[in-house]
Amino acid sequence: MAGVSELGRNEYGKQAIRLVKIVRDPDGHRIHDVTVDVSLEGDFAASYTAGDNASVIPTDTMKNTVYALAAEELRSAIEGLGAILATHFLGFPQVHRATVDLREHRWTPIARPGGPAVDAFRRSGDMTRTARVSAAADATTIESGVEDLVLMKTARSAFDGFARDRFTTLPESRDRIMATQLTASWRHSVFVADWNASHAAILATLLEAFAEHESESVQH
Repeated sequence: MAGVSELGRNEYGKQAIRLVKIVRDPDGHRIHDVTVDVSLEGDFAASYTAGDNASVIPTDTMKNTVYALAAEELRSAIEGLGAILATHFLGFPQVHRATVDLREHRWTPIARPGGPAVDAFRRSGDMTRTARVSAAADATTIESGVEDLVLMKTARSAFDGFARDRFTTLPESRDRIMATQLTASWRHSVFVADWNASHAAILATLLEAFAEHESESVQH
């Protein structure tokens, strides 16, 4: 009896699109250094089963679209750019869902005796701001977040009462140093008027909770 093949859920896209935009404001320049991933789901079955590429949007077109729309629309927060890109790709009738992931790499003005430089920067590696926008016909979801945020507690951190067996050598401790690298994201229920203010407020709350918490473990 001959076997039956069936094409399951599939998606494709363009990864690691590098984008740098400089905004030259009168009071100083701003650098937007962003890595963008685009992923599309939809009616692309014929390209897999029949070699028919009529519905396939080239990944080179995705890259060019990111550059073109960023030149026009990237003025402030990456969430806004992600929403514009996802909505654009959803406009193709064969696309059922468009997902855009963005990672913004931070640049900080170089400090000088007279104040921060307006046109000279250093790369800041303390964290990376992230966003994910997923657009479909029935809904658009927007998530914000951070990754590579390195944190440490030098007190009020414990680890005891954990499972032990014959291979366990770790001593219990009520006073230890705890360091971790954090990735976190949060989903918005509404479109936010000021993405930058929202991100700063949520990050401040997260850091305050970490600083004030009496930790029984990394999980806690």
